[in-house]
Amino acid sequence: MEIEEKQNPNSHERLRRVTPKSWSELPLDLLSSVFECLSFANFNRAKSVCSSWYSASRQSVPTNQIHWLILFPEENNDNNSCTLFNPDEKDKLYKTQDVGEEFAKSICRATYGSWLLMQDPLFTLYIVNLFTRERINLLPVELLWEGYELGVSSRKGRMKSRGGYVRSPVFWIDEKTKDYVVLWGLRDWCVFYSKKGDTSWNQIPQTPDCFDMVYKDHKLYFIGYFHSFKIFDLSGEIPQQIFEWSVFVDRSSLRGRGVWATTLVVTLTGKSLKVERVKRDCCFQVFDISSGRRINSLGDESILLDQGITVSANDTNGFIRNSIYFNNAYQKHATDMFIFNLETRKTEPLHTFDSFSFQFSRAQWFVPSFTLT
Repeated sequence: MEIEEKQNPNSHERLRRVTPKSWSELPLDLLSSVFECLSFANFNRAKSVCSSWYSASRQSVPTNQIHWLILFPEENNDNNSCTLFNPDEKDKLYKTQDVGEEFAKSICRATYGSWLLMQDPLFTLYIVNLFTRERINLLPVELLWEGYELGVSSRKGRMKSRGGYVRSPVFWIDEKTKDYVVLWGLRDWCVFYSKKGDTSWNQIPQTPDCFDMVYKDHKLYFIGYFHSFKIFDLSGEIPQQIFEWSVFVDRSSLRGRGVWATTLVVTLTGKSLKVERVKRDCCFQVFDISSGRRINSLGDESILLDQGITVSANDTNGFIRNSIYFNNAYQKHATDMFIFNLETRKTEPLHTFDSFSFQFSRAQWFVPSFTLT
């Protein structure tokens, strides 16, 4: 049986009417779908094409969020702008506008999205958005120091600077409501936290020996000096401890080599890892906290060591799978950022930056936010 295809004489006319004459006439739902797949850099480029694309960008929430590196200006540098590096665009660097002298003299202690937790030379803490410059001043911490110093000065002798006692600060902030929580620890006391609306710093008494912390998905992951590992749920008014474990790892493979530094890391799936950097070698060992066993593969993930997290690593975001990204802050005159591959056990530079322009001990990973303006 032969089937004859019949043409509607009006179909060509309808097709002519719905076919866009230019890229600016693409349907809004199609444009929105495209914008949701774009990276931060391409998103901002695309929304500048025309008014219709800009309108589509305002109705899109991209899911392709990739960590960038922010390199802070050196002290006593006349240029107070920051340099931004996108791993997906290895041959391109971006510069921010002048961030101001106060910002340039402050130290970034943690990041969340495009928000930075800064500490000025007087050890005052504040949160600031890198792009919008919106600032939130935090509660002063001076009231805590008197009691703390009275308790430790007699047995420790000469006191260190107050800023040296602020350990592993972490924070979270809601981009729309500006609700936030900031946490930091004192080694011999406990972890302190403050939320939006609080009039004083609050204590988490179950944390007397803070060594390192990670904040992820409204949970605080805590590891102490004496092998204690705890998880606190911060979704309510008061932090609730929901998990506790004693950490013991198999270091037989070290063969007499000591550990230079230890970092707590939380994976994309919520697994907790202990990462140790070995002395005399630019290499790392990774352990599963729950089992104490050494891990030789991260799969399709990579560790951002100073963030204490893993990120997805694939061909589209520029990160190399099964690797650890770290800076050489443990060495004086550090001049680069590095990648340690767990499979090959080799280290290579992330990028050949101009060592005369950047101070790499002040580099931080962050996620550029898609703000609607």
